[in-house]
Amino acid sequence: MKDAQARTIRLRDYRPPRFLIEATELHFDLFEDRAEVKSKLSMRRNPAYAARNDDVLVMHGEQLDLISLRLNGKELKADDYHRDGERLSIPKFSVLLSGTTDADPFTVECHTRIEPQHNTALEGLYKSSGMFCTQCEAEGFRRITYYLDRPDVMSRFTTTVCAEQARYPMLLSNGNPVESGTVAGD
Repeated sequence: MKDAQARTIRLRDYRPPRFLIEATELHFDLFEDRAEVKSKLSMRRNPAYAARNDDVLVMHGEQLDLISLRLNGKELKADDYHRDGERLSIPKFSVLLSGTTDADPFTVECHTRIEPQHNTALEGLYKSSGMFCTQCEAEGFRRITYYLDRPDVMSRFTTTVCAEQARYPMLLSNGNPVESGTVAGD
């Protein structure tokens, strides 16, 4: 159950998302005391969103330590974005994407640190009986990385999971396996 900040969302209040995520690339490095997640989101403005004068990108996140944030490969400084509770906002979004049009795709890269062993909400990435597990419905993904975490934002996912081989000899992820193996340095 969500905390006291949760609010009821009614169908009559529905608005299409401002942005769409066409592809999501995730890289997980799992450790005993933390997990580091690198996400690369291939995004574009949603043509169905009516307000064109709205120049802010807002993503959701809970219990995340933000290590870095990049927009089209450019590292954003702390004054380029704001974090407020569960929201990460990038105001003056178009200014940061200078030289692009509203129709141009763009990328958002986010590097976060989380502590799955302390996640007792059983949402996002958590640790249970010595195993790392995920549960991301309906809004649990925001406990993994900053994201447009709402049910009507769909994306193609590519996921890489890395962990110490001796402790975690079997790593599974939903979808079709592309490759597996040992990474240099175990």
